[in-house]
Amino acid sequence: MDKNLEIDNTDIQILAELMKDAKTPYTEIAEKINVSGGTVHVRMKKLEKMGVVRGASLDIDFHKLGYDITAFLGIYLQKSSLYEPVSEELSKIPEILSLHYTTGAYSIFARIICKNTSHLLDVLHNKIQRVNGIERTETFITLEEKLNRPLQLDMNLFR
Repeated sequence: MDKNLEIDNTDIQILAELMKDAKTPYTEIAEKINVSGGTVHVRMKKLEKMGVVRGASLDIDFHKLGYDITAFLGIYLQKSSLYEPVSEELSKIPEILSLHYTTGAYSIFARIICKNTSHLLDVLHNKIQRVNGIERTETFITLEEKLNRPLQLDMNLFR
C-alpha cells in the first residue's frame, strides 16, 4: 500500500471528531487534536481518495416532512443469483433508504420510508413487488426509533 494511503492515529482522531458532528470546521478539529487546519484538509482528501470517507449527508427528521411510516422489509428472492439485478431495480425506488444483502431467511433487507399506510401499500404493491425476481416480502413497521448513531471509534483499537 502506498505509504501516503495508510491510516494513522491522526486520521482516526479527525474521523472521530467529524462523526460527532460532521459540520465541525476543520480549524476547530485541528485545534482539538493539535495539528494545522491544512493537515486536516489534506488528511480528509486522502481519506476520500481511499474511499474511507464517501461524502457527507444531512440527518433529516422525515416525520417533520410528513413521512410518518418507517418500515423494514424482508425480501425473498426467487434465487440468490438475482441479487444484483433486483438490487439495481430496487435502488431506483426513492422510498427505499438502504438495502442489505443478508444471511438468514431473507435475501435482502431494506429500510423504507412512506408518508402513510396508503403510500406504503402503493410502494409495496406497485413498485417493490413488481420487481422481477422478488418472490415475496415481509414488512415490519417501526413504532419508534430509539437510537440511531454513528460508530464511536475506539482509539485503542488503532494503536
